[in-house]
Amino acid sequence: QVQVVESGGGLVQAGGSLRLSCAASGSILRVYDMGWYRQALGKQRELVATITRGATTTYADSVKGRFTISRDNVKNAVYLQMNSLKPEDTAVYYCNVKTTLGYGPNYWGQGTQVTVSS
Repeated sequence: QVQVVESGGGLVQAGGSLRLSCAASGSILRVYDMGWYRQALGKQRELVATITRGATTTYADSVKGRFTISRDNVKNAVYLQMNSLKPEDTAVYYCNVKTTLGYGPNYWGQGTQVTVSS
């Protein structure tokens, strides 16, 4: 009974910026790892960025230096600041939330569309 909701997607021109937000709610004792994934048309879902509860981050090579992931443990929220957007960033972006340590279930949001025009 965990709900994950993303917001902040939209249409921007190349070089522009967007800030995605994700909030988890429901039967949550504590949120551990959180992350952002994306899926472009005709492609598999891929990792964009992850962040642990201790704020250790990882990024896909394609977004390093342009995207920044952050979190708010009080709000059970995770954010993705996306700068210098490129058309190849166009995808549906999904938020992922883990509520246990070690191997356990992952919860996904419904996705938010990001479209970058050239």
